Amino acid sequence: MVENLLSKIADLKKEKRAVILAHYYCNPEVQAVADFLGDSLALSVKAQSVDADVILFAGVNFMAETAKVLCPDKRVLIPRPDAGCSLAESCDAKDFAEFKKRYPGHKVVSYVNTTVGVKALTDICCTSSNALQVVNSIPEDQPIIFAPDRNLGSYIQKLTGRDNIVLWDGACLVHEEFSLEGLKALKEAHPAAKVVVHPECKAALVEEADFVGSTAAILTYCDQSEAEEFIVVTEAGILAEMEKRMPQKKFIPAPTADAACRCNECKEMKKVTLENIISTLENLSPEVLIDEPTRKAAERAILNMVEIK
Repeated sequence: MVENLLSKIADLKKEKRAVILAHYYCNPEVQAVADFLGDSLALSVKAQSVDADVILFAGVNFMAETAKVLCPDKRVLIPRPDAGCSLAESCDAKDFAEFKKRYPGHKVVSYVNTTVGVKALTDICCTSSNALQVVNSIPEDQPIIFAPDRNLGSYIQKLTGRDNIVLWDGACLVHEEFSLEGLKALKEAHPAAKVVVHPECKAALVEEADFVGSTAAILTYCDQSEAEEFIVVTEAGILAEMEKRMPQKKFIPAPTADAACRCNECKEMKKVTLENIISTLENLSPEVLIDEPTRKAAERAILNMVEIK
């Protein structure tokens, strides 16, 4: 059955001149059919250079929007437009516009995990990998609004020592659910293991880390480390790629407060399936459409980030 689905997707990609971009948090079988696998911004940047007419983004809706912002000449599809992101949804564009008015003179730094509407209100975007570099590129006396992730923002505040950063109060529900007590218990049970933590996690968990970074940075760290065991404090979908790249190493997912709820998995990312990828390619729909003024404003914020060396 699965082999038939894989064969059908391969045929449709050729017929439609399409490529599939998949995030590390998607189901393993979806990752397996991707032409490119990565984190959200890296995939969108990669999309700019691919020789294809159609881009299918296996991920959540803000990721497909970002691909469309950077690739206006390509048709961008998303199998499940209802696949949302709790972090992006914690920052509504209209509410953020009102928030921004309360802080005149502040430069807006927004995480890429935002809707295109919020990006359009942003001066410069950042990722979890380059947030520190982005903030450090701004003069120390320039006040900043950092949105939407309070945990990433607090982490950057601590690293820079800046007291002129105003934080939007948003968070990723998946990264909020990890248990500090459970992590400490795992560390005791696996004393040789290195702890890798995504900066969207709460500060107390970040303080337990041997390494803090984005999904891509965590993969690189684990690959280059001499350690043989790692406790992974981010969405569990990344484990498939870890085990594929480093089969000789052991990866232990960090627990959540409610171990039975599988809260360390993003249910929204798992909405993309082989079946709805086929349907989307067959119909060339659902398609991501963005009005040009909003797209241009969002593109400016992303390009301002890319230009930082």
